[in-house]
Amino acid sequence: MYRPFLQTLENSLFEKFDLQSRPIPAGLERNTSERGRFPATIRSWCYQCPELRKIRYTYIDGGQGAQIFNSVIYPNYCYDLPLLGIDFLSFGKIKNLIVLDFQPLFQDEAYEAKYLTPLKALQERYPSLAQNLEMKFYDANQYFSKYLLFAKTDSETISTQLFQAFQEYLDLYWRLLAAAEPATRPSEIERVQRAQRDYDQYSAERDPAHGLFSSYFGSEWSERFLYEFLFEDAVPAVVEAR
Repeated sequence: MYRPFLQTLENSLFEKFDLQSRPIPAGLERNTSERGRFPATIRSWCYQCPELRKIRYTYIDGGQGAQIFNSVIYPNYCYDLPLLGIDFLSFGKIKNLIVLDFQPLFQDEAYEAKYLTPLKALQERYPSLAQNLEMKFYDANQYFSKYLLFAKTDSETISTQLFQAFQEYLDLYWRLLAAAEPATRPSEIERVQRAQRDYDQYSAERDPAHGLFSSYFGSEWSERFLYEFLFEDAVPAVVEAR
């Protein structure tokens, strides 16, 4: 269901950037599950380039049972841009949840005006994809902008409106990145590095997909996938407590 989105992202990345493969820990690149009614395969890709230190995306193909496309793009530490976050989930082709956002690292007004306000006009063009739903696992005021696309919708809207919005969000993100001035002071670079690390920690501790991964691929593999690939700068709670 979301293969066209993955292909669009991949084509855009390879067209605009000099990508190099970024290692994925052994055993986490791909997995297959025969559990449940529908077999499922998970596959991940990871790249880097001078502007973007980590580009990761994952696709779960569970046939009629589940279609999931997830990606987070992390700019290089010299850029304080938001992260580009993509989370599209469909279960049984009936329950469809989409999240698309520039995920802010900082919450001050100047940062919002510079990086998030440009999203306002985009969001306003797609009111059916901005439903102001309640977030069950996250604080909507942390690592989310006011202009995110967040909706429960149907497959036709996904293939038409969401696909168009997705391309526009990508184009805007690339433009913001191209216009960004890289920081040179160590204190500014360290501030972004710390903010991205905090994002990973926050996300790993709250990620609802961990339960889904476990149901398909087992808890041990899913724990590795969460902390060694998805949010590799996060520290598991059992390690933190030592």
